[in-house]
Amino acid sequence: MDALQLLAFVLPAYVANASPVVFGGGTSVDFKRLLGGKRVFGDGKTWRGLLAGVVFGTFTGFALALHPALFLPSLLFRERMIVALLLSVGTMAGDLAGSFVKRRLGIAAGSRHEFFDQLLFLGFALAAASIYIVPSLEEIALLVVATYVLHKAANWLAHVVRLKRVPW
Repeated sequence: MDALQLLAFVLPAYVANASPVVFGGGTSVDFKRLLGGKRVFGDGKTWRGLLAGVVFGTFTGFALALHPALFLPSLLFRERMIVALLLSVGTMAGDLAGSFVKRRLGIAAGSRHEFFDQLLFLGFALAAASIYIVPSLEEIALLVVATYVLHKAANWLAHVVRLKRVPW
């Protein structure tokens, strides 16, 4: 994939990851339940945010799938749509997994952790989409670097415009 195709490929995951910041809130995914005396995920993981991530990430993939030269040209339209859904679901699963592990490690909800906050969602998204497409090691390395930088910048911006309490 060239740089533009690589960015288009990961865009559904990026949109899925960002959507809960704007559209989240409401009932927590864990319904405030405890596991080993600690919250399962925390108040920041809500059903509305989870569904928003999947819906908006998949919709982004749908828009991209209409342009096969840009988004996964080797796949059929139906397969491109499935990849968009897998990237979105994988992203949200990775976000939940990061929160779950942070709670087990005693890291408070909203506290910073570079790997779990910035990159784990990407790993889950790529793993989910690997049923249809596996980026090269070079592409994965580029995605890791780009994701880290873009995620930090987006979180800072979301904090500045008061969408997030903290800049991470």
